[in-house]
Amino acid sequence: MANTSTRTLRLLSLLQTHKYWPGGELADRLGVSARTLRRDVDRLRDLGYPVDARRGADGGYQLAAGAALPPLMVDDDEAVALVVGLQTATVMTAPGVAESSVRALAKLVQVMPPRLRRRVEAIRAMTVPGSWGGQPGPAVDTGVLTSIALACRDTERLRFLYTAADGRRTDRHVEPHRLVSLGRRWYFVAYDLNRHDWRSFRVDRVAELEGDGSRFLPRDLPADDAAAFVRAGLDNLPGLYRVEVLIDAPAETVRERIGRWSTIEEVDPGRCRVSMTADSLDWPTMALGVVDADFQILQPPELIAQVKNWAERFGRA
Repeated sequence: MANTSTRTLRLLSLLQTHKYWPGGELADRLGVSARTLRRDVDRLRDLGYPVDARRGADGGYQLAAGAALPPLMVDDDEAVALVVGLQTATVMTAPGVAESSVRALAKLVQVMPPRLRRRVEAIRAMTVPGSWGGQPGPAVDTGVLTSIALACRDTERLRFLYTAADGRRTDRHVEPHRLVSLGRRWYFVAYDLNRHDWRSFRVDRVAELEGDGSRFLPRDLPADDAAAFVRAGLDNLPGLYRVEVLIDAPAETVRERIGRWSTIEEVDPGRCRVSMTADSLDWPTMALGVVDADFQILQPPELIAQVKNWAERFGRA
């Protein structure tokens, strides 16, 4: 059996991964008796972590928002600064930063007391975030992002109003799977219960989002991952640029730098073919610069013209 301190940290981690844990299941995961579990929960409460308990045959535990922020080694002002910083990071396109920021934001907001939530919301409402490269992406409600992240984590069904590209609005009832950040937009992948199929949704087109309180058993996604599923859907949309480039660098090197937003195929050990879809050529141009290798543009011709234009401007600088 793990020592008490290690087990307490493990208990806290488990409580942060699900909205509600049945007591028996939580005790089994920790390898302890129900009595020891109750003592460990009391120890967390003594440390300032608000843990709610439900008694009875279906009893269990969940981490709840409390009257004071749990001891994260930060004061109230620092906690608000953390949340605002994470909200800003959700618009970044650096690999992994946006997704990690949403996950961390969901955990922190979950245990933040109402008085601090109000401060965060006031700052968010009065702040204009920056965006990397070209035209800024569409505005996304951080509250919607964190709600979707929590629903994905807790396997809770969602209902919302969705506006399609043609302006048509429909009611949706879904089983959320994952959030995806591609280029300057946020998407989330879910199984649509009314259409009996997988769909991807732009988060900026989601309104009146709410959980229906019901849980579900996750289904198998018909793709390698959620990002691949979204990219496959975007490839079929009109009005987008289909970019294809040969890069003089190993496929693995290129994949580490821009693989999340593109498809990479090895041509030979020192060269690869990169394909991506974009509604603006700014992001592909920036991506080619990030790779830091020579390349040859195969399509589209507009990208060749843009790279020449950027090269002349950089040369003058």
